[in-house]
Amino acid sequence: MTQIPPSQLIDRFGRKVDYLRISVTDRCDFRCVYCMAEEMTFLPRAQILTLEEIYLIAKAFTDLGVNKIRVTGGEPLVRKGLLNLLDEIGEIPTLKELVLTTNGSHLPQMAERLKQANVKRINISLDTLNPTKFKEITRTGDLHQVLSGIEAAKNQNFERIKINAVILKNRNHHEVCDLVQFAVDNSIDISFIEEMPLGIVNQHNRAEAYYSSDSIKADLDKQFSLTASVEKTGGPSNYFQVTDTKTRVGFISPHSSNFCSTCNRVRLTAEGRLLLCLGNEHSVDLKEIIRTHPNDNDYLKQAIIQAMQIKPEKHEFDLKEQPIILRYMNATGG
Repeated sequence: MTQIPPSQLIDRFGRKVDYLRISVTDRCDFRCVYCMAEEMTFLPRAQILTLEEIYLIAKAFTDLGVNKIRVTGGEPLVRKGLLNLLDEIGEIPTLKELVLTTNGSHLPQMAERLKQANVKRINISLDTLNPTKFKEITRTGDLHQVLSGIEAAKNQNFERIKINAVILKNRNHHEVCDLVQFAVDNSIDISFIEEMPLGIVNQHNRAEAYYSSDSIKADLDKQFSLTASVEKTGGPSNYFQVTDTKTRVGFISPHSSNFCSTCNRVRLTAEGRLLLCLGNEHSVDLKEIIRTHPNDNDYLKQAIIQAMQIKPEKHEFDLKEQPIILRYMNATGG
């Protein structure tokens, strides 16, 4: 097979894919109510990609023009051997950004090592500053541990640290100003996320719990001066700068402000599926490809290139219907 040139990941709609999100595990030490069921059945180890396989796929994507990789879970820091994988990915010369999404619970012990692995930015999930409510949302989490993790990450001087908060009406929507003030006080960023309707949940009605980005912005305008920013991080957030601070406020709005037309992302699930859209099941089984054709990197790259032709134009999320996507967020990659 002839040598494949870089920058070949362009879909049918002319969108260039330069951002890969890798889920290294579906396991997590939290059980957040909007992410998974309380009693979860996780994938057997034999069904998930090995660390070596993940690296091979990551390297293939960077050879094809991807310059940003985000490592996610479940909770990625519970995956044994992850730090060694990050070391290897962080050394890929064409990769501009290696970033991580975490629940923060393991950062007190691992933040320094993550910095050494060339992780540039960290996103930390934090939906409330109330310890009781935090326990209710996460079912198993300890707010103090996460706050300690944020402090540990700050001490390592990552290029950016950002809080991700999923906002639900009548659960935590009244805390958005407190969360922004926390971000301002710590000189970090924050993004508010409209809930993604993945998997069946029974703790709340998604349509009734929906709280739009516009509603959050209106709440924040009562307390903060926000100026629209043209700065982007390669992801779906639209950012505003909090006047006279270092903090940016982002909004990820899959329902109220669909961002599909500019989608530059694909996802690799822990079991090796290349997922072309968060809100659809269009996928290619890269695990089967690399196990059927071991050491054939050109075959792998060609499969990735061809996969771009089934990337959907947009998702079809509908909060008023049962989810069309039955997989939970932890199985998808946060």
